[in-house]
Amino acid sequence: MKIHTNITIFGGTGDLTFRKLLPALYTMFNTGKLPENSRIVIIGRRDYDSGSYRALANDWVKKFSRLPYSAETFNAFSGQIDYFRMDLSNPKDYRRLDEYFSKDDIGSHIFYLAVAPRFFSVIADGLKTVEGACQGKVIIEKPFGENLEAAKKLNEELESHFGPEQIYRIDHYLGKEMVRNIQAIRFTNPIFTDIWNSRYIESVQISALEDVGVETRGGYYDASGALKDMVQNHLFQILSIVAMEQPEVFNSTHMHTAQVEVLKSLSPVGQADIGDTLVLGQYEGYREEPLVSPDSNTETFAGLRLYIDNERWRGTPFYIRTGKKTGTRQMEVSIVFRRSMPEVEPNVLIIKIQPTEGVYLQFNIKRPGDTDDIIPTKMDFCQNCDLVHQLNTPEAYERLLTACINSERSWFSQWDQIEISWNYIEQLKQLFTKKGLKVYPYAPGTHGPKESNEFLARTGHQWME
Repeated sequence: MKIHTNITIFGGTGDLTFRKLLPALYTMFNTGKLPENSRIVIIGRRDYDSGSYRALANDWVKKFSRLPYSAETFNAFSGQIDYFRMDLSNPKDYRRLDEYFSKDDIGSHIFYLAVAPRFFSVIADGLKTVEGACQGKVIIEKPFGENLEAAKKLNEELESHFGPEQIYRIDHYLGKEMVRNIQAIRFTNPIFTDIWNSRYIESVQISALEDVGVETRGGYYDASGALKDMVQNHLFQILSIVAMEQPEVFNSTHMHTAQVEVLKSLSPVGQADIGDTLVLGQYEGYREEPLVSPDSNTETFAGLRLYIDNERWRGTPFYIRTGKKTGTRQMEVSIVFRRSMPEVEPNVLIIKIQPTEGVYLQFNIKRPGDTDDIIPTKMDFCQNCDLVHQLNTPEAYERLLTACINSERSWFSQWDQIEISWNYIEQLKQLFTKKGLKVYPYAPGTHGPKESNEFLARTGHQWME
């Protein structure tokens, strides 16, 4: 049988596959973005066959599909799903996998490693015995290692099996509609393009707050914390998109170069400055969560003040905060412009990423009536409030899977970005520990410890609520 694209998912019985990957692939099939004559091979250890797995997948797709579910469409889609039972650590099972693939004429392979990082090199090593596998593409999920040393070793192992251009490090935040929109808002509107610099922008805030705690991820989270789980990957990526120079051409090479230059320009922090750079917190009750150490000092909240030492941004602080159990689910980028007069409110542009997707602009007008008072007003565009926009806007995993199929690398993390980010965050954490700074407690339902507000107030700023 001729197969155009063979997508193999290692970890095919996990939450990521059921909640994100299968619904995304179903929608891609439904919208014609999955190449014809494709096959989806699910790898798992559980005792399923293809029929029982398809029945299980049906329930998840029905629950999580972005587009309305259709039994007829699902039946056509599920005909492309095969289940292959194997032990990821058993070399003999990779030889069986090779025999399975050899029965068909496969045009190209994509291997999605929806498993813990400790299995990445095991799978890559096993795939050496699968004919044509190492010429395929491999998608890996973060975390890309547990620390800088582990990340380097992992990258070396993967690149020894697959070429650098074949590795797609997926960061689903980079597939979100309003993250993709940051460039359009900035570069296609002269009202923003010409003032996107420290002369006109007083500060930039990037917030990623969650209303939930660590839930079932206590074991993983307690070994990573907010800095590694969110800041060094997702939020540094968004920072680099907000702050980068306009690429000569909007392709993967030029975008990547522009983003890396931002990360290289982050001002170094010394031990004397760490208290003005980083504040950490832990929500009350975290130590009682399943799989969390009862004396854990792991942060569930992080607030940072960073500076970019280049001509465009010198002197403008970039504030980043992320936290769990903050009583709200909110991810947004806020651009706070310098005041034209001390007594008026600043202009503010807010790019809302999730759960609301849209753009908010605050500006000043004269109060209506016989008065000269100046008051702030707003324009507020909600992109995902419109059902048509919801139906026409791909989910992040749809976008990124489609991009991988088409060999489009612009919105995937590259190794040098990851290495620079890891190195910077590890240095901050080491300075924080060496200085003996405290991880402050905060009550669930609040936006982090009160010390994070005091942290901004020292430079005359406050978090956007």
